[in-house]
Amino acid sequence: MDFEVNPKEKLYFILMLIFSLFIYLGLIFSIIGGLYILIFAMVALISHGIYIGYIKGNGIKVSNKQFPEIYQTAQELSDKLELKRVPSIYILQSGGLLNAFATRFFGRNFVIIYSDVLELAYEEGEEAVAFVVAHELAHLKRKHLRWRYLLYPAMIIPFLAKAYFRACEYTCDQIAFQLRAEGAISGLLVLAAGKKMYKRVNLEEVINQSEEERGFWVYLSEILSTHPNLTKRLTKLYDNKFLFSDESSNSLGI
Repeated sequence: MDFEVNPKEKLYFILMLIFSLFIYLGLIFSIIGGLYILIFAMVALISHGIYIGYIKGNGIKVSNKQFPEIYQTAQELSDKLELKRVPSIYILQSGGLLNAFATRFFGRNFVIIYSDVLELAYEEGEEAVAFVVAHELAHLKRKHLRWRYLLYPAMIIPFLAKAYFRACEYTCDQIAFQLRAEGAISGLLVLAAGKKMYKRVNLEEVINQSEEERGFWVYLSEILSTHPNLTKRLTKLYDNKFLFSDESSNSLGI
């Protein structure tokens, strides 16, 4: 299966890579700069290792015997994405937060799903959960985490890194849509309205809101964020749903 990639992701990646390589070259030829690179790498490694340890010590690991429905979904999606193996998946209590994210440590991939998202699987929201999982696996497919540290120096350039991250989110939304179109809208609505209220949301009004709620402050808040506004993400998936239902409904099951 060919997966659609947001064209801005490729553009911003190239720009960030060029800037980062120039900065790294400058630091390498400087004794002090080389020391900074070493210190930063050690601090980043230790802090990330501690967080992975926290996840392993406090989360519940998904397997074919623990939340087998989620494991089976992840295995199916990983096969379709042609990942070498299913990443380690952990369920983590988050005090009511609705989210999931992917991370990487010493060559191992991890997906962390907050427990409130998982509850959807037991409230007739399996497809919504599958979309959320597919979105995180898409980050691994696109190797977004593998390149993160290489691109880190370019984050000093105002707005560029955030623009790249937002483009990556659009890419992962699109890939997840191709894999689990049925859960795309509800999967994002859950993040916007919560696991109880998302079924009551009037989607057309959300689409209208994305057109009406514009202006300087909305624009500024978005360009300073690593994620596009949820109303815009929903609008894009809403448009895709009608596009694909007209042109390729057989492949997507819509």
